[in-house]
Amino acid sequence: MARIECNHIRHSYVADPKVPADYALKEVDHVFEDGGAYALLGPSGCGKTTLLNIISGLLRPSHGKLLFDGRDITNLSTQERNIAQVFQFPVIYDTMTVYDNLAFPLRNRAVPEADVDRRVRETLEITGLADMAKRRARGLTADQKQKISLGRGLVRHDVNAILFDEPLTVIDPHMKWVLRSQLKQLHKRYGYTMVYVTHDQTEALTFAEHVVVMYEGEVVQIGTPAELFERPRHTFVGYFIGSPGMNVMPVAIEGRGAKLGGQTIELPGAPKLGDASRIELGVRPEYVRLGATGMPATIVKVEDIGRHKVVRASLEGRDIAAIVGEHEEIPAQPRITFDPAGINLYADSWRVEMGG
Repeated sequence: MARIECNHIRHSYVADPKVPADYALKEVDHVFEDGGAYALLGPSGCGKTTLLNIISGLLRPSHGKLLFDGRDITNLSTQERNIAQVFQFPVIYDTMTVYDNLAFPLRNRAVPEADVDRRVRETLEITGLADMAKRRARGLTADQKQKISLGRGLVRHDVNAILFDEPLTVIDPHMKWVLRSQLKQLHKRYGYTMVYVTHDQTEALTFAEHVVVMYEGEVVQIGTPAELFERPRHTFVGYFIGSPGMNVMPVAIEGRGAKLGGQTIELPGAPKLGDASRIELGVRPEYVRLGATGMPATIVKVEDIGRHKVVRASLEGRDIAAIVGEHEEIPAQPRITFDPAGINLYADSWRVEMGG
C-alpha cells in the first residue's frame, strides 16, 4: 500500500485556463495516508472523479504533482503506479468464467498458479461468488457482474491502492449494504489504501474512516463522520450531510447574540467575524427543541418517518426543520430553542470559532 500525496493539484479541461471557473479541480493539497479508507463525497460535477482519475493515472493534472510514498509518479502510467480501479459499471470478460475473470490480473503478472488459486478462492468466498465460480460471466445479473469487478480489484494483494468510482450504482439496496460491510472487513484485514468516490452520504459515512467533502472543484472539509455532522466547516457540508440537512439562517451579530428577525439567540461564545459580508447561523434539526418556552414558531408540516418525526416550521419567516421522537408530543403553539452544543456560526459560508 502507498501514502498518496496530492501536491497542489489543479486540473482544467480547457486548453488555456485563465480564471478559477475554468478549473474542474481548483486545488487539492492533501495526503491519503498509507492504509487509510477514504471517501470522496459530493454532488455530480464537483471534481471527485477527476481527482480519482488523476490518482489512477487516467488523467495528468494541469498543475501540481502526485507522489506515492514520496516518489513523484505524476507522469507514470496506471500500470506503472500499480493501481487497481473499480468503475461505476462492470468491466469484465463475458466469455470467461467467474473464476478466470478473477484469476486474469494475477496470471497476467505471472503469479504462480498455486497462489492464483488460493487468492481467487479466497476472493470468491469474500464476494459471495463461490457457487458461481465455473459459470461464464455472460448472463449474470448486473450486481453479480459488479461483484466480479470488485473481486478483480481485491484479488491483488500487492497494489499501491484500490480506487472505487461509484461502484455500487448498479447494485440493489440490500446488496449495497452487504458489499460495504465486506469492503470494511477487507480493509481491516489487509490494510488496503482505499479511495471511494460516491455522491451518496450513507455510502461515504458507513465505509470511510475519513470523508473528503468536495464542492465546486474544491475540498471544503476532511473529517470523520462525527466531525462532519457536529462541526460542518462549510455551509455546503451542513446542507449535504444529514437528512434533513442543517438549518442555515441569516443573522446579525450583537455581542454574544445572533439576531434573527425580532428574536435574539444566545451564542456559546463571542465570534471573531473579521470583515465578512454574510453571517449565518447553522443548527441541525437534531438540536432544535420544541416546547413551551423560546421563540414562537408556526408548524407547516409533520413528516412521520417511523423512528422519529420531522417537523417543518416557520421561524421569523424562515423555514426550519426539527427532529422529534416518535412518541414525543408536538405543542399546539410551539416555541423553539436551540441546544447550544449544536449551534454553528458561518461567515461567508465558512465556520468561525466562538470564544468563551
